Parts: sequence; C-alpha cells; structure tokens
Amino acid sequence: MKTRITELFGIRYPIIQGGMMWVARAEMAAAVSNAGGLGILTALTQPDPEHLAREIERCQAMTDKPFGVNLTLLPAINPPPYDEHLDVIIASGVKILETAGNNPGAYIARAKVAGLKVIHKCVSIRHALKAQSLGVDAISIDGFECAGHPGDDDVPGLILIPLAARKLDIPVVASGGIADGRGMAAALALGAEGVNMGTRFCATREAPIHENIKQALVDATERDTHLIYRPLRNTARALKNAISDEVISIERRGSVQFEDIRHLVSGTRGRAALESGEVQDGIIHVGQCIGLIDDIPTCAELIERMVAECRERLQIAQSWAE
Repeated sequence: MKTRITELFGIRYPIIQGGMMWVARAEMAAAVSNAGGLGILTALTQPDPEHLAREIERCQAMTDKPFGVNLTLLPAINPPPYDEHLDVIIASGVKILETAGNNPGAYIARAKVAGLKVIHKCVSIRHALKAQSLGVDAISIDGFECAGHPGDDDVPGLILIPLAARKLDIPVVASGGIADGRGMAAALALGAEGVNMGTRFCATREAPIHENIKQALVDATERDTHLIYRPLRNTARALKNAISDEVISIERRGSVQFEDIRHLVSGTRGRAALESGEVQDGIIHVGQCIGLIDDIPTCAELIERMVAECRERLQIAQSWAE
C-alpha cells in the first residue's frame, strides 16, 4: 500500500502500533516494524532516560526497519525528564517521534531541527490544527472509541476522521476503534492515510503482557469497557473488572477527588496486573474494539490479514459505485 504515511515513514503498510504504556516495548515495536508497519516504543514506560537508551538499542538489534518513540507530555507536579528523554531519542538515531499530551511545541521544534519526522496524537480538531501550525508531519486523530484518554468532547472517529481530513493539509492517521481490515478500509474511505492500533496489538503473540490478559480481550465484548475519571474531567476508557467497577462506584457517590481512587488506579498496580495476568487487580486500558478481537495472532499474521481484508472491502465498495 502506498499513502503519504507509508512514504513519510518508509514503511510497507500504513499501520502504526500505539504507544501503549507498559506494553510498547522493544519486542512489540520490532515485531510490528518487521511485519511492515510502524512500531512505537513508549519513553515513559522506562524508568529513566538511561533505560530508554537501552530499550532503543534492544529494538535496533531486533529490527532494521523504521520505528518511532512516543513521548507523552503529562501534567504533573514532578514531571518526568522530558528534555533528557528527547536527548536520548535524538542521539540514538531514531528518526520518528510521536508526541501526545500538553504543550508539545518546544519538543516538536527540537525534533524537527534534529531531522526527525513528527506525528502528533490528539483527540480534537482544534488541537490537530495547532499541532499542524507547530510543524508536525502528520496527525493521529483519536476517536472516542479508543483506549486510554479520549478527551472529554466525546466525538467518535466517524466524525473526527473526515473532519481532520477536510481541515488539515498534512496526512491523517485514524486511531481508536480499529482492529481489522474493515475498520482500516473505513478509515481510508473517510480520508485517513493510515491507522493506529493499540488494543488490537495487545492481543498478539509478541505483546509483552500475560496470556491471561490477552485472553480477557478475546473473551470481552464491545460493551465491556468503563469510562472512568469522568467527574475529574480526565476521562479514560478501561476494561470492566473489579477495580474499574469500584472506581465507578466511588465516582457515583459524588464530590470525588483523585485521592479517593489513587490506590485503585496507580500505574504500578496496572502494570502488575498486566505482568501477573491477574485481570481483576488493576486498571487495564482497552478500547471498544475488544468486541472485534477473537484470536491472538502474530503481528505479521494480523497485519497481512488486515491488509488483505482492507483491499477486499475497498474493492467491494468500489464495485457498488460502478
């Protein structure tokens, strides 16, 4: 397949792996890149810039194909060392940076001066337009169906994707709710030039999470997610389990503060659940596309199947227009 996204990043297929916290490690990114997509490492999964440098080296040893690094800028009293992370990314020779979160302007500017291609992930058209004005090379637009933080506008991909394609000059990647070739075909028909998938890649053999978690995604339906943190104006989508059920119960009491749920939603607790396979013991961020997941293939099998199905669906749609 050839789109502006494949040309921009030097990849065979316009399929990008999401920069998932705790999951987007070298094994995951290398498998996606080797299969013709664009693998992504997540900087903040690593405890410090030195560990990030080692993880990039591990990924470079596993693939000679392009891969990128996600740098998500989070509001925090004691923020991570973002500048040092970017120093490592630039020095490592990585040529693709994915940014997300608050105020990425300074980091985008530094990356561009260093010759990196930058894709910015956002959940609204206004933020996409701002990122375009800052000089990013592509936008990944995240619909309300997605895992993690979909924002608080509650606008799904069916609206965001064509809006972004209409209003932006740079290429658009559709993110959120995509797990198969039908979704990919729909995204391309709506004006996107690539797709980004997180949840679907969690249910692959190479994903560095426990098999129990992968099977939970296979067993779940599209109705098995919760929207948590709504009263805090920091909405996140997570798998329905004992912990997210408890969070929802606390939030429904009213006047909830983050301290009331901190012990339930800590990142270390979520990471422990992913690694131990104790599905009920932590927040597990997944999108509504879990309803489309019914097997655990390799990344290569998944990508080839998606591309074949996408081509088939596009050809069928074209035949209807003749």
